[in-house]
Amino acid sequence: MKLGYTIIYVPSVADSLAFFTRAFGLEQRFLHESGTYGELNTGETTLSFAAHELGDVNFPGGHVRASDSAQPLGMEIALVTDDVPAAHARAIEQGATELAAPSAKPWGQVVSYVRAPDGTLVELCTPITA
Repeated sequence: MKLGYTIIYVPSVADSLAFFTRAFGLEQRFLHESGTYGELNTGETTLSFAAHELGDVNFPGGHVRASDSAQPLGMEIALVTDDVPAAHARAIEQGATELAAPSAKPWGQVVSYVRAPDGTLVELCTPITA
């Protein structure tokens, strides 16, 4: 078993793809002609976005929309970079909300948290060194 992809349900797939491209330099790999599903190149595991209306079809009982939640959901995506302060600043310039400024952690990582305009919680961090 291996993790194949992560799907984040969002109000606008095209807007989320554009934000993640501008803010983090991730390349768009695919956007379905319907506009309800898209993917970014992120390495071996794909980061995908699907429209809330697909979530409504997939989950008849409904789902929690991160975009409508006052607080971030209890899950995040982590993007690894050598320059967290620069990535953090760029994300905010592109419309993210700062949740925690870059700080050095006791285990040696520099970590920050932002919330994307679509509600996604994003950790920006340096690689973990053993």
